[in-house]
Amino acid sequence: MTEAPPVAVDEDIEAFMEFLSVEKNVSPRTLANYERALLAFKRGMTAFPGWGECVADDFRGYLFRCMKKPMARATIRLEFAALRSFYKFLVLRRGVARNPLLDVLLPKLEKKLPVVLTLKQMEELLELPFKIEQPKQAAAWTAARDAAVMEVFYSTGVRLHELAGMDVAHFDFYNETIRVLGKGGKERLCPLGSHAMAALERYRGEAKVTLGPLFLSKLRKRITVRAVADIIQKYLARSEIPINVSPHKLRHSFATHLLDNGADLRSVQALLGHASLSTTQIYTHVSTERMKTVYDRAHPRA
Repeated sequence: MTEAPPVAVDEDIEAFMEFLSVEKNVSPRTLANYERALLAFKRGMTAFPGWGECVADDFRGYLFRCMKKPMARATIRLEFAALRSFYKFLVLRRGVARNPLLDVLLPKLEKKLPVVLTLKQMEELLELPFKIEQPKQAAAWTAARDAAVMEVFYSTGVRLHELAGMDVAHFDFYNETIRVLGKGGKERLCPLGSHAMAALERYRGEAKVTLGPLFLSKLRKRITVRAVADIIQKYLARSEIPINVSPHKLRHSFATHLLDNGADLRSVQALLGHASLSTTQIYTHVSTERMKTVYDRAHPRA
């Protein structure tokens, strides 16, 4: 059997990965996504001329091929964000004369409002771990852990990987806060509500968690990001919520419920760990749509 030829090392990409990792402290996930995007463009060309010889039409052709696939515009823009960042690096550090992506226009994002749960739906979901029967092979503390995972997730609005990465040492019982390690190694403090505090204390007591990772798998190892998503998805599937909701929608619900109840946008931005206020502003549109719905339903001359 003939072995496949080895993939040639791309020194420009390797230098860029090292730059992002060492100088920019980019997360491993972002590194992997950027490398995948760069290699996808390179492999998509019939004859790759070299990064310094690529022209705007090469990227326009790649954009056209991406748009023919079932790819969301947001995904396409992320692919090109990696390429643009790469070319900035090539111009500054690798002697490439010009960034050809400056001449490539990208499609605008579709304006989609995030799907959020109502407060009643959220309460129903959070009560499920102790209402449904757990698998026979599950540890005795599984229900308490699942309840704590969802309560902390909704109480803080953290990302899935942020929750999976929490340690017991990050939890401040006296100040009722938890330290969250976000994107790019940035830290933020998130307050914990009384329900989340109670759920955490019950879980830690039943599972005897005193040091190391806060949330454990049945093998008493740190829980994975996939496992966190599976826990939330399991209860979403067992609920009576009529819409198709992903675990990430709990983060959307957190932000929207805060704004609905009078929180200011800057505070919500800080709690979510958004670098830009514009990223948080989409939730104001959700709240406005809810306000219109209530108005149309309640006002006698709406």
